[in-house]
This record gives sequence, C-alpha cells and structure tokens, in this order.
Amino acid sequence: MGRMARLGFSVFVVSVLLLGTAGISSAKDAGATYMKVKGAHGAKPPRGGSLLFSHGGNVETTPKVFIVYWGSQWAGGFSTGGYTSAQAQSYVEGFFNGVGGSGWANTDTQYCQGVASGTTVCPAGSAFVTNPSGQLGGTWNDTSAVPSSPTQSQIAAEAVAAAAHFGYSANADYMVFTPSGNSSSGFGTRWCAYHSSTSSGTGRVAFTYMPYVPDAGASCGMNFVNGTNDSFGHGYFDGFSIVGGHEYAEAATDPFPSTGWLDGSGAEIGDKCAWISSGQGASQNIALGGQTYAVQSLWSNAFNAGAGGCVVSYP
Repeated sequence: MGRMARLGFSVFVVSVLLLGTAGISSAKDAGATYMKVKGAHGAKPPRGGSLLFSHGGNVETTPKVFIVYWGSQWAGGFSTGGYTSAQAQSYVEGFFNGVGGSGWANTDTQYCQGVASGTTVCPAGSAFVTNPSGQLGGTWNDTSAVPSSPTQSQIAAEAVAAAAHFGYSANADYMVFTPSGNSSSGFGTRWCAYHSSTSSGTGRVAFTYMPYVPDAGASCGMNFVNGTNDSFGHGYFDGFSIVGGHEYAEAATDPFPSTGWLDGSGAEIGDKCAWISSGQGASQNIALGGQTYAVQSLWSNAFNAGAGGCVVSYP
C-alpha cells in the first residue's frame, strides 16, 4: 500500500473511531424512558408478566424534587381551558409538596441499590429508597427563552442549569416544565413525559421533562380519574399528577435509565401500571395535604405473596 493510500486509510479509521465514540456518548445522554400516551397501551397495559429486578445501578435513597418552570410565559401568566398557569403551578406544587410520606410513594421503598443484578427482593440492611416528607426542595422560574419545540439536549441543558441553581444531588429529580405550546416533538401523540439523565461537572443529573400536559387532553390524563372539572383543577389537571407521579416514581427507582429497577421487557415501576381504569391497580384519587390528586398505581414486587401487581398503597 502506498504512503498516500496508507494515510487515507488511517484518516478513515480515525474518523470511524471518532464517530463511533460520539455515537456511544450521545446514546448515553439520549437514554430516556417515556410514558406513552393513553391509547398506545391499548386495552391491556403491560401490568404483569414479570417482576422488577435490579440492573445493578443506584436508586434515590432520599428522593428530592426540584422544579424549574422554563420560559418567561410562566412569569407573565397564561391560560388554557379556563385555568391559569398559576393554578397549574399550585396544583403541581401541592402534589409534590404532599407526596413524600404517602402510602402511594411508599411503594418505592421496597427497592434498593448495592445488590446484584437480577435481585428481585432486597435483603434487610440494603440501601433502600426512603419516603421522607417534604420532598419538594424548591421551584424556580427561569425566564430565559424556551424554544418552541425544545430538543432533548436542550431539556438536558436546562436540567443542568437547574442543578446549578438549586445545588447538585444524586438523589434529586430535576423536573423541567415548559409552558403551553412549547413542547418537544412527539408529545401528546406518542408520549406524555419522559425521564433521563445527563452529565455535568458535578455528577450525573437525573431529570424529568414535563410538557404542559393539559395541551394533550385525554391522551395524557385529562379527566382520566375525575370526569368533572372543578375550581381546584380536578379533572382538567389530572394528567399533571398522573404523569408527574409516574415520572417521579420511576426517577426514584431508576434515576439513570436503565440501570435501576426494570422488568425483563424494560418496563419500569410506572410503565407496568399505566392507564388502568378499573379493577386492581385502577387509577384513583389519593389525599395529600388536605387535597386530593389523581394518580396511577405503581408496581409492587411484594404484592400478591411476591407474585407482584399494581397497587396505590404499600405495604
């Protein structure tokens, strides 16, 4: 092989290696798990079939939620369906202020870290997810411009900004809320929200992306539990607590997807119980802080004598 041919081949090999490395890096940052829209689950949601098992990664042993409302629209205020953004924020914050210590969130506490991959029951003395009260650590309105259709990398960057604003914690879920009309492609047609993680200078940041869920209507939970709207937002805002709760529970048990607790098909604690409308595990209201909020059930490995199932309270 001539010198120029060898040089050309070397450049080609280096380019391939660099492209391969870039693909691996972006795949790690792009790893996300989506809550599908209601219709995508069909008549029989993936509610059973196998237990969740540890994939060897961490959980959030002391869960914390930090909320960033991204965009100046939140500061100026906006309205949809006869409800204001301030009412939406009140609903969301009421849910996350009250969820810690609830029997519903207690379902997470049977899962742990520091055990072998394949573990389905955590032994005594493990580092379990805990369920303290007061898990909402703070809220922030970042008035910087939010794109009309933010990409996952832009959402991840906003989550890193939130971690810098609030302070970094490996046990925190940094939740990025965007205003009405500013959602990523696929929202409302394929999915309702997602959680993921991204790198930062202080550590890996677990985050959730929450579009303005009422924009998707019934596809993402509007009136799924409460058929009639009221002044607090029951019905109209059902999706905020159903979808937000789904992502919250999954972030606690699988903060860096998919290294925590999933079943053999890749379904997480919320996926296995999404959009159940009747029977065992049906979505319903739970009481938190003097109000009620619509939630879906969560998967419990311990339910039904260890056979597993969807529950709204544990143990």
